[in-house]
Amino acid sequence: MADLDAPPTAPENKVMAALRGIPSFYQAVMAEMRKVTWPEFADVRRATIAIIIFVLLLGLFIWLLDVALQGLLVRVIPSLFTGR
Repeated sequence: MADLDAPPTAPENKVMAALRGIPSFYQAVMAEMRKVTWPEFADVRRATIAIIIFVLLLGLFIWLLDVALQGLLVRVIPSLFTGR
């Protein structure tokens, strides 16, 4: 018969369980990193230049839209109500 006076076994501490899992997690990460195919330097440079050009063109478009809307909202619409 089991001893009824003995305290039940405490569940494993979650922090300790997490610490024990770190080595296997690291090994799994390293195994996945070996499967990664990294882009060549020329591909990275080409993509970077394309992104910079896209951002500059988008900024130019937003600036032109801002100037056009400013002209419309600040100058044209108020002149409709003042009669100028």
